[in-house]
Amino acid sequence: MLYRILLPLVVVVHLWLLTSAAVQANEAVMSPTYAGKPLIDGLPLQALFPKATRFGDKEADLPVYAAYQLDELLGYAWLSDEINNLAGFAGKPIRLLIGLKPDGSFQDVTVIDHHEPVFLHGLGNESMHEFLAQYRNRSVRNQIIVGSAQNSQLSSQSDGGASGTVVFDGVTKATISVMIINDVVLSTALQVARARLEGFALPTQSRLLEKPITSQSWDALANNNLIHQWTLSQTEVEESLGRSLNSYPEFSNTTAPNTPFITLAYAYLNAPQVGVNLLGEARYKALMDRLTPGDHLLWVGSSGLYPHAEENYTPATVPSRLSLDQGGLSVEIRDINAPSEFNDIITPGAPRFSTAHFLRIKGSAGFDPGSPVDLKLHVNLARNHLISDSATFLSHYQLPDSEWEPVQIDTAKPLPLWIKLWMDRWVSVCILLIGLTVLIVSFIKQDRLSRWKHFHAFRWGYLAFTLFFIGFYAQGQLSIVNIFTLFHSIKDGFDITIFLLDPVIFILWIVTFISLFIWGRGLFCGWLCPFGALQEMSSWLGKKIGLKQIRVPATLHRRLIYLKYPIIGGLVAVSFYSLTWAEKLSEVEPFKTSITLVFIRHWPFVLYAVGLLIVGMFIHKFFCRYLCPLGAGLAAIGWLRRFELLKRVDFCGSPCQTCHHRCEIKAIKKSGEIDYNECVQCLECIVILNDEEQCVDKLLTRKKQKKATVSQRIPSVQIHQPS
Repeated sequence: MLYRILLPLVVVVHLWLLTSAAVQANEAVMSPTYAGKPLIDGLPLQALFPKATRFGDKEADLPVYAAYQLDELLGYAWLSDEINNLAGFAGKPIRLLIGLKPDGSFQDVTVIDHHEPVFLHGLGNESMHEFLAQYRNRSVRNQIIVGSAQNSQLSSQSDGGASGTVVFDGVTKATISVMIINDVVLSTALQVARARLEGFALPTQSRLLEKPITSQSWDALANNNLIHQWTLSQTEVEESLGRSLNSYPEFSNTTAPNTPFITLAYAYLNAPQVGVNLLGEARYKALMDRLTPGDHLLWVGSSGLYPHAEENYTPATVPSRLSLDQGGLSVEIRDINAPSEFNDIITPGAPRFSTAHFLRIKGSAGFDPGSPVDLKLHVNLARNHLISDSATFLSHYQLPDSEWEPVQIDTAKPLPLWIKLWMDRWVSVCILLIGLTVLIVSFIKQDRLSRWKHFHAFRWGYLAFTLFFIGFYAQGQLSIVNIFTLFHSIKDGFDITIFLLDPVIFILWIVTFISLFIWGRGLFCGWLCPFGALQEMSSWLGKKIGLKQIRVPATLHRRLIYLKYPIIGGLVAVSFYSLTWAEKLSEVEPFKTSITLVFIRHWPFVLYAVGLLIVGMFIHKFFCRYLCPLGAGLAAIGWLRRFELLKRVDFCGSPCQTCHHRCEIKAIKKSGEIDYNECVQCLECIVILNDEEQCVDKLLTRKKQKKATVSQRIPSVQIHQPS
C-alpha cells in the first residue's frame, strides 16, 4: 500500500530536519566582524571602539562604559537591556551593544543575544546585522523611520544630516522585531545622550494659557504671529539648486516667473485662539477629539508650483517634503487623514490653498509648544530618471508669549511600543475583527448555515481569507513558539505587554483560547489556521487531478493521532533547558517556511514543507492529524470543553455510517461519536444531517411518511360474509 511508503518517508524527513536544526542550535548571533575580538567584562568593547586605548568601569548611575583614546573621549557603550529591557517578540529582550560618539552619532549597533524566531530559523541573523548596520554614523538627532525598500522616494529626499529624516529599510516579515529594535536603540541612546552629552538636555517645558477666544481675521492672526506665512520664490530655489527650473521636466513648461515656487502657511492648532478662528468651534472640537491626550496638531496649507505634498501622497503617512526640528532634534509629524470638510478655513480674508493637511505630533515626541521650531521644506527635482538635485529650506517659528507660560514638568513617558504597533496596524485589526465576528456568528448559527445552499462556497471563501489575509498579509499564523513565550513569561513573571506587541496574533490567541472551551480546537484548526487552509487546498487539488486517496486503516490512524502529543511535550521540556534549542526544534512546524517566508528559504525547509503538502494530496490534512504540536496543545486544553454542539441523532452510528465514511479527518467513530480532540469543525456532518437527500434518518422518516400517505389514500374494502 502507498501509505506504507509515504508514512515512513515523512517520519525520516521529519527526524532529519529536527537533527539538522539541533546541530545549528548553538549558532552564534553576534556580528561576524566582532567575533574573535578581546572582551572587556564579557563584551566586545574594543571591537566597538577600535581606536580606544582604555575603557572606564561601568558607571553606577547609568550602566555605560566610557571609551577613551588616551584622555580624549571617544564615546559611550552600553547593553540595551540594562537600560531598556523591552521584551522582543519571543518574550525575551533583544540584547544589543550600542556605541554613541560625543556628537550624538552612533558608533555602531550590534546584537549580542536574541531569541527572535523569524531571524533564528527564518530569515537568518544576517538580515538583522544588515538592519543594525544602518545606524552606523547616524545621529540620535535624526528622525529615523523604519520603512521598506519600496519607500525610495522618502529615502531619497531625506537630507541625512544631523537632524534630518532618515528612512531605514525594514526587514520584510520581521516588522515587529525591527520596530522593537528601533524603539530600544533610540530610547536608550536618547537617554544616554541627555545624561552624558552636551546639547541634548531637555528644554524647559511650557503649557498653553487658558484665555478667552476672540474673533480675528487672517491678517490679524498673521500679524500676531499665530499663523506663520512663508513664501519661497523661484529665484531663491534656482540659486540654491544652481540651475534654472526649466532644466527640470517637471517645470519645463512653466511660463509664470512671478508665480511663487511655494506659498506655505502653518499654525499650531492646540492653541484654541488659532484653532477656533481657523475651523470654527464645532469642527475644532471634533478635530481635537481625534487626538490622543498629549498629542499636538499642526495645520499646514500651501499653494504655488511645488506644494508641500506630492500628487501621489498617501494620506496618514509621514510627509516626505516636510520635516520638523526642535532643539536640534527631529520631531516626527504624520498626517491624521482628516475628512475633507475639515480643510475649509473659515477665517475672514484667508487665502486659498491648493493643498492642506493636519499633522500630528505624538505626545511621546517631547514637543514643547513654547520653544522655537524649524519647519524644513525638502525640494527634490529630477533632471532625468538617474540624476536629481536636492535642496532644503528652513522656516523658523515660535508661538507668541501671549499663548503659553513656562513650567517645569517631569519628562513624559513615551507612548508604549505596543500601542504604537496597534495604531499602525489598525486597518488589519479591524478587518480581522470583522472576519472573526462573521465566523463566530456562523458557528452560533451553524445549523442554519449548514442548510444554506452556498455553504461550501462560504467555507472556501473563508479559507481563502484565512490563507491570504490572516496568513500571508497579516502574518497571523499561531505557532508552538507562542506557547514557549507564554510558559517562560509565567516562569519569569507574567507581562502581558509581550503578547500585545503583535495585535493580530494577540486577538487570534484570545479568540482561539476562548473557543477551546466551547467548540474545542476546531474553530482554529478548521477555519483560522493558514497552513491548515493550505493543506485543505492541497487535498482538494489532489482529488481534482485524480490522485488516489489513501485511507489510513482505522487501527493505525488511532495510533498515529497520538504522535503529536510527545512532540509538543518534548518541545516544551526542551524550551526550559534551552530556549534556543527549542526554537530550532520547533521547525517541526512548517508554518515559518510556508506562511511567514512564503517558501523563500533554504532548500531543506522548503522540501519539508512542500513534502507535507504533497503527502496531504493523498492523505487529507496529514500534518494536522498526526504531527502538529500546536494542534496537540489546543486539543489538550480543549479536553476541558463542556459542550458538544455538533448535532447527533439516534441513527448516527447505528445503523447510519454516512458521516463516519465521509469525515475526511476521521474524527467520527463508527459508533457515531465525535472525537472533538481531532475534529476540525468543518461542519460537513451537519450539512449531511440537515440534507434531505443524504441523511438516512431523514430518508427513512420521509419514506415512512410517504408510505403512510399512500395507505391513507387507498379506500378500505368491506368483505361481507354470506349469511
